[in-house]
Amino acid sequence: MSRDPRRERITIAILALGGQGGGVLADWIVALAQQEGFVVQATSVPGVAQRTGSTVYYVELLPADAAESREPVLALMPAPGDVDIVIASELMEAGRAILRGFATDRTVLIGSTHRVYSISEKSALGDGRASSERILEAAKTRCARFIGFDMEEIASRAGSVISSVMFGALAASGALPFPRNAFEKAIRSGGKGVEASLAAFAAGFEAADAAPQAARTERTALEPTTPAGAALADRIARQLPAPAQGVAREGARRLMEYQDRRYAELYLDRLDSVLAVDSASGAWRLTTAAAKYLALWMSYEDVIRVADLKVRESRFERVREEVRAPHGAILELTEYMHPRPQEICEMLPASLGRRLRGSRRAQRLLGRLFSKGRHVRTTSLSWFFVLAFLASLRSIRPRTLRYVVEQQRIDEWLALARSAAAAGRYEAALELVECQRLIKGYGDTHERGLASYRTIVEHWPALQARVDAAASLRRLREAALADEDGRELSEALRLIAA
Repeated sequence: MSRDPRRERITIAILALGGQGGGVLADWIVALAQQEGFVVQATSVPGVAQRTGSTVYYVELLPADAAESREPVLALMPAPGDVDIVIASELMEAGRAILRGFATDRTVLIGSTHRVYSISEKSALGDGRASSERILEAAKTRCARFIGFDMEEIASRAGSVISSVMFGALAASGALPFPRNAFEKAIRSGGKGVEASLAAFAAGFEAADAAPQAARTERTALEPTTPAGAALADRIARQLPAPAQGVAREGARRLMEYQDRRYAELYLDRLDSVLAVDSASGAWRLTTAAAKYLALWMSYEDVIRVADLKVRESRFERVREEVRAPHGAILELTEYMHPRPQEICEMLPASLGRRLRGSRRAQRLLGRLFSKGRHVRTTSLSWFFVLAFLASLRSIRPRTLRYVVEQQRIDEWLALARSAAAAGRYEAALELVECQRLIKGYGDTHERGLASYRTIVEHWPALQARVDAAASLRRLREAALADEDGRELSEALRLIAA
């Protein structure tokens, strides 16, 4: 398993449909951890999967000796990129885990390969089934390890439920530091259907042991194809620590594609400033996190970026594939667009954009022109040329108002994180960096996220003197992500201030 050896906490996400015993499986894992002297917490989040009720069960466990110095604060739900083990009761649930970012290159993915078809798959006039092959390929290439076989069939033969088979596969995986007899003891502690569960557990253990458990197929790192790309890759290899290099290479590639070499160099300059206050940590967590979230923020979605993405050939090909358009068929694509006056001002040169944004007369005129959204047929020649022209404005992006504003926000964000790290508040610095997750998309979505980010940052001066500053920041960020209306964030602020 590719889990960081310095990390003692183990995180497990179970994705199961109704009637498959996901809750029982979570209870067994809890019993297993407790009997082996671990601190453990389990939660569940119900949902809908267009087939039957779908629930995500989340378990965190920590060795008791690691929690002796202080009471641990365990998360209530899985976070993308932070799950060590994913157990999926059906192939599409495994696919959902990958799409939601739970199953990554740090994750052992254990999943049944059988299908429970959704309503839309069943009701399609033709063959509406989603591609199982694509999910299997993604599981093999995107995860540290994938253990997959038809667990439903094995459970049926054993006269038990699939949860017992999944528990056996988990034991065989070696992803948890417990012997097989400890797993069996946890089943016996349940006291119900013990013999049938043990039989299914054994069958699942043997099937997982015999199934191909190929290590993740390493995707060859994309080699630079230009002298500029090679120079950036060389700089990353020379100046950044190994844990951050992979993310930084992808970040530099993304920003080269988003803007140009100079912009990617600015990205690396900013990373160097974070590295300067991260050298004492040894794990380089702050630099690695900054490499990810800085690249995301610097590739913000403005009008130019949105237009660029909408006219790409790869996008039309993806839409054609998704709607299953026959070969040679004419595809017409109509989209809803609603640029706001603010966004029109932001795509102009900074001085002009500020004047128009501050002019009531200009705002009234722009408001009349852009008060309503419109349906745009992007496959028509006229609208395609309009979007292509907007995409071509990439060369003037550094002179636009939006660029100036975003760079200032980014520099202030990094300064906060560097200041916290330099003051010895390393965990808080990490939380400040992760607050970038709130800022995404464009239009109203971006404004809501930015408002939540600003609210949290405005409270940072009052929080930084607290012993639980990092935990408080995390609670505020998670509350802000919980709903778009800000109610959860307001309540979290009230509780922290109480």
